[in-house]
Amino acid sequence: MRSPLSTLCYVEQDGKYLMLHRIRKEHDVNEGKWIGIGGHFEEGESPEDCLLREAREETGLTLTSWQFRGIVTFFSEGWPPEYICLYTADAFEGELLPCDEGVLEWIPKEEITKLNLWEGDRIFLRLLAEDAPFFSLKLSYQGDTLTCAVLDGHPMELFDVCDGNGEPTGRVTERTIAHRLGLCHRTVHVWVVRKTKDGKWQILLQRRSAAKTYPLCYDVSAAGHIRAGDGYEESAFRELEEELGIKASAGELQYLGRFDGGEIETEFQGKPFHDREITAVYVCVRDMEARDFLLQEEEVESVLWMDYETCREKLEQRDEMFCIKLQSLLMLGRSLGAEEENGI
Repeated sequence: MRSPLSTLCYVEQDGKYLMLHRIRKEHDVNEGKWIGIGGHFEEGESPEDCLLREAREETGLTLTSWQFRGIVTFFSEGWPPEYICLYTADAFEGELLPCDEGVLEWIPKEEITKLNLWEGDRIFLRLLAEDAPFFSLKLSYQGDTLTCAVLDGHPMELFDVCDGNGEPTGRVTERTIAHRLGLCHRTVHVWVVRKTKDGKWQILLQRRSAAKTYPLCYDVSAAGHIRAGDGYEESAFRELEEELGIKASAGELQYLGRFDGGEIETEFQGKPFHDREITAVYVCVRDMEARDFLLQEEEVESVLWMDYETCREKLEQRDEMFCIKLQSLLMLGRSLGAEEENGI
């Protein structure tokens, strides 16, 4: 019976990884994918024994310098579980030979994301690129679709990659990968509003936590990414409750439509941040004082009420303390009749 233990190694040279395109082995869970080199333990082998043997068998190379980087627990529907010892190697001897399991090719590291990879491989390849300390990564799949990713015991956020209309394509990716590659994904905005005695509309703004992108800037009342498998409306209800403590009923949410926020390229915590979102917008009427909302401390610093017209002026003036998408605010204004009053 084949051991559930295996090794996987990414041999590097001149800014490239040695990648194996698995196209020659029958009944291969990795069929068609690009991966590193490696294989299953044989009886009596240590991880290093297996690493060195598999490197010689698959490439003809003798590794002379390597590093144990992490453990990857791999589950895929219809296949036995696998526990993978993940390595990188930066020195070797010998000449590269053909492999009977696929085609070996040196690929520039920056080009690897364009290959047909397991979606979870993108996660650990990012960790390797960031020189992360030793890690444990659990990955679960149904077919080729990533269903669960847990890093060092902490679940990671997974998004449905969507088309330009905001409909899921069937591909699921991890949050950081979506933002690194600019993959289109879904978000939801929920505006909380109230009407004053003089007939003006006020909107509730949240001030973002210092730990988030656009730290301490004013934003939509409640907003967030839509998790893989979830819908727009259920996500709107969840964000309202999580960020503001509002348990809304179905009749309290009004759907206003969707918009494409376009592509945004910037940096977050010194790393590339390439965002592409399709956003569904909702409105909820609640006449509450700012102090009465139950705020999610890690997400929301504070909240305040502001007249709709004042908020719109701030956005048109490109006030740096506001990170609200104008498309979202104008959709709200049209639903409230505020934009008709302004002649729009």
